[in-house]
Amino acid sequence: GYDNAAKVAKKAHKENKTLKEAAIELGLLTSEKFDEVVRPEKMIGPKA
Repeated sequence: GYDNAAKVAKKAHKENKTLKEAAIELGLLTSEKFDEVVRPEKMIGPKA
């Protein structure tokens, strides 16, 4: 959960990469799984 998210964010920031690139390089998610679970449109705006 939080620990892996922090690892991804720190790696992405340090290496000037996208969150997706960092997550894949860390072996936490595949490209397909990242696209499935990371949905910005569901993270913002009002809840239906």
